[in-house]
Amino acid sequence: MPELPEVEVVRRGLQEHVAGKTITAVRVHHPRAVRRHEAGPADLTARLLDVQVTGTGRRGKYLWLTLSDGSALVVHLGMSGQMLLGPIADDRHLRIAALFDDGTALSFVDQRTFGGWQLTDLVDVDGSAVPQPVAHIARDPLDPRFDRDAVVTVLRRKHSEIKRQLLDQTVVSGIGNIYADEALWRTKLNGVRLASSLPRARLGELLDAAAEVMTQALAQGGTSFDSLYVNVNGESGYFERSLDAYGREGEPCRRCGAVMHRDKFMNRSSFYCPKCQPRPRARR
Repeated sequence: MPELPEVEVVRRGLQEHVAGKTITAVRVHHPRAVRRHEAGPADLTARLLDVQVTGTGRRGKYLWLTLSDGSALVVHLGMSGQMLLGPIADDRHLRIAALFDDGTALSFVDQRTFGGWQLTDLVDVDGSAVPQPVAHIARDPLDPRFDRDAVVTVLRRKHSEIKRQLLDQTVVSGIGNIYADEALWRTKLNGVRLASSLPRARLGELLDAAAEVMTQALAQGGTSFDSLYVNVNGESGYFERSLDAYGREGEPCRRCGAVMHRDKFMNRSSFYCPKCQPRPRARR
């Protein structure tokens, strides 16, 4: 699933190109793409017709369009969802197509069909209007109202691995496997360290590192390892070239030269430097 920088790149593209425009046509090409909309594809298409997109929103990895009727269109990108503007060269994985009043075409393409669109109500959460399915998601480190100290307090109470907590979207959102490994490398912390064992200052540094690396990734269009993540114009991000930890098993650590390791963690892979980020000693 795309992480915060990749989703924010897509949101900015949609904000620039579709905000203020009215939807004049919608066609659902695959029912799985609207499976989260319980009323079905006919209801979704009917409710979207002649509705204006008033803006865009994002919390963590979750993206939505705000609509003139007061609802929100949540876009679940899943593993391979793409929101593409203009003509598409290959429509084999086209799931939903929409047209706007100025002729702009918007396609939702999803090779693995894990993503989709969902119309839902907006609810107030801590002074912010978010779609109902996103209400349980915590603020992310790039949110202007992100409370770093409050998150540190939560982490200090967690008697489990710090990487597990970084990936918990109810604790802090937007951080996935890639940027968790990058933030841990920058702060010289091993992801299996218990969150409760880390001083407040170190936890604060870790959250700051996550914000820093995601800001840098955003400036480079995000991280693309294959053609599945692209922006609204079909272009890949290039932050992959700047990664210090993720995907670098067997390569020298950019800081100390030790050979980078990879361990299995939560059905994922964790990449780290065994010298800069030593695993905690086992208790006797």
